[in-house]
Amino acid sequence: MSSGERLVELSGLFLKLGVIGFGGPAAHIAMLEDEVVQRRRWLSREHFLDLVGATNLIPGPNSTEMTMHVGFLRAGWPGLIVAGASFILPAVLLTGLLAWFYVRFGALPQVEPFLFGVKPAVLAIILTAVWRLGRAAARNARLLVIGGAVGLGVLLGLNEVLALLLGGVIGMLWLRQSAALLGLLAPGLGLSWPGGLLAAANEVSLWQLGGFFLLIGSVLYGSGYVLIAFLEGGLVQRFGWLTQQQLLDAIAIGQFTPGPVLSTATFIGYILAGWPGAIVSTIGIFLPSFLFVAALNPWIPRLRRSPWTGAFLDAVNISAVGLMAAVLIKLALVTLASWQAALIALVAGGAALRWRLNAGWLVLGGALAGWLLLLIRP
Repeated sequence: MSSGERLVELSGLFLKLGVIGFGGPAAHIAMLEDEVVQRRRWLSREHFLDLVGATNLIPGPNSTEMTMHVGFLRAGWPGLIVAGASFILPAVLLTGLLAWFYVRFGALPQVEPFLFGVKPAVLAIILTAVWRLGRAAARNARLLVIGGAVGLGVLLGLNEVLALLLGGVIGMLWLRQSAALLGLLAPGLGLSWPGGLLAAANEVSLWQLGGFFLLIGSVLYGSGYVLIAFLEGGLVQRFGWLTQQQLLDAIAIGQFTPGPVLSTATFIGYILAGWPGAIVSTIGIFLPSFLFVAALNPWIPRLRRSPWTGAFLDAVNISAVGLMAAVLIKLALVTLASWQAALIALVAGGAALRWRLNAGWLVLGGALAGWLLLLIRP
């Protein structure tokens, strides 16, 4: 098969996965394994698992980076670009169209009841992710302490990016029995976001928007749901570019569409700066993944064998769960202000934990429940 034919094959496969890829990173990786290991036999199961482990060592959306790894192994550098772009494209286009619809019609009375029900459903999705990822990540008492400390630090005002990196580095040293070195990191606790990214509310330039999402894409460890913590801490709390309600709506759109959750950046970029903002935000948040995968792929065998890398990964994963738990608490305080919202969140959370419903179904169910509850409200 020629290189051109392989690129066409990669494009067709990952466009398809981008269209049907509901359910989050775990579902995406399961679909990918079925296609490239079971059906096409491009990779052995052992090699596929090595790639899964390696993607956890670098920032960015794991399932999207897995598509890039497969593309690189199948067709080199062009394959990496084609595979990643094909997987991302459907979600970005659909999210952009929904952002346009939201800006034009989102404030109309007939739309507001649906958005009312979506917000508590999103809380249930985050809660489910925190529960499942936390059970997997908290494999011992030390990891549980690290995650709790990171979550508490964020609730007390510690920068999310700094909290995640400190959790990884401090946790790595603690897990590797090097606690004596932890004191060297204490002076860094006062750091904040880079000054060049700061802007007054409602004064968002494309450079600031692209820089913000480029930074997030460069440090986003763990599940794509960790993005929510960064967005809430940066765009809502520090910069004031979005309200809590707008953030929840953006998260809901990211859940309701297929493909990577990070397409939420497209939605936010459009709200803040129209189509140029959507393009800049999308490029900013996904570009680091292409660069990281290109740099990492040849080193995967060595990284998998390093005890230090493994300890850092364990600490970063539990720190990411701590971040998610902190932002869940913040959003719940704003969202659960009525019995209708609390009821939707409770039912959606129970359904997600009991039957593992797809996030898209939870968002749709929440929208319908919100409409019905507000319709019968006296």
